[in-house]
Amino acid sequence: MDVKQIHNIVNGMTQEILGESAVVNEDLSNVVDMGKAIFDNTSYDHYVKTLIDHIGRVMFVDRAYSGTTLALKRDAWEYGAVMEKITETELPEAVENETWNLTDGASYDPNVFKKPAVAAKFYNKRTTFEVDRSIADIQARSAFDSATQLNAFISMLFNGIDKSINVKLEALSERVINNMIARTFAAEFPSVSNNNYSGMTGVKAVNLLYVYNQTFTKSLTAATCMYDLDFLKFAAMTIKRYTIRMRKMSTLFNIGGLPRFTPNDMQHVILHGDFATAADMYLQADTFHDEMVAMPKYIDVPYWQGSGTGYGFDSTGLVSATIDLENGNTKTLSASGILGVIFDHDACGICCDERKVDTNYNPKANFTNYFYKQFANYYGDSNENFVVFYVA
Repeated sequence: MDVKQIHNIVNGMTQEILGESAVVNEDLSNVVDMGKAIFDNTSYDHYVKTLIDHIGRVMFVDRAYSGTTLALKRDAWEYGAVMEKITETELPEAVENETWNLTDGASYDPNVFKKPAVAAKFYNKRTTFEVDRSIADIQARSAFDSATQLNAFISMLFNGIDKSINVKLEALSERVINNMIARTFAAEFPSVSNNNYSGMTGVKAVNLLYVYNQTFTKSLTAATCMYDLDFLKFAAMTIKRYTIRMRKMSTLFNIGGLPRFTPNDMQHVILHGDFATAADMYLQADTFHDEMVAMPKYIDVPYWQGSGTGYGFDSTGLVSATIDLENGNTKTLSASGILGVIFDHDACGICCDERKVDTNYNPKANFTNYFYKQFANYYGDSNENFVVFYVA
């Protein structure tokens, strides 16, 4: 054991705390143990200096990670592969009520056939991946003091499998949203080919920064707007307006241009964590009645696609993807500054989520292979309401 004498350090700490000395640079390398990968010459006793220190406690990093699927989980079915979604594509037109326009001797035909306008979409894509792990308990026994420790070690390995799968499923859930975001930009701004969406806005892709600057003759930038109280008020107000607007039947809020409405209990709101935190802190700190400025009920995410190397908003607010278009072609685009989305419960989802485990024991080498297989359908529907808010 490496024992350090730190009486001078703790005496200095005491003087700093009591105000008897200025704050000084402290050598914490002698205080905080950051661990070693292997034993070295400090791992011997201090008596005969040849006995190796014994392990007094074993700790396993065995914390479960559940992740989030962003409220996208839907139902499943046991047999069959295709999901069919049937929808009415247009509302029936009103006609003259002849009850109040009767003419003597006229005939009124009740047998005219009025065909409904109905369309069907078929979803027949399923994704899968596999996580494999080999477990050998006999070979590991020499590293532990008891069966309890060995079982805890093996439990940690299985928990690692769950964490790996859950991280991947969480990322796939985010990609379902990202696909709809990219599709919305492609439909709203079809002529843009350089991924520059500044200086423009739409109904389904709302550039909150551009609208704010134009409305109030301001010159805020994407880098500074989330520190501006007036902009945050405007952004929160606009998002709330959309939650109200989407409750009414309209063709404006979906790519397909079909008549759709999304009641409150069918609305999902996902906000970028930087924006949600700024709105909560700035608005509620500035207003006595918090409920007047509170954002709609939402799920917050720290990023849409990834954190980058430093969690800068230029990385966390970015969506970059190749998507299928309605005409069967594909398009690659990048959209930055994404603050949040509001979408209908039926606009996208995950169904038939299934996990299967197969095992194979190798009697020659005494280990067991575990094969964790994951299946799921990830879908989006451009005929359902989906609105993006961004700054550029």
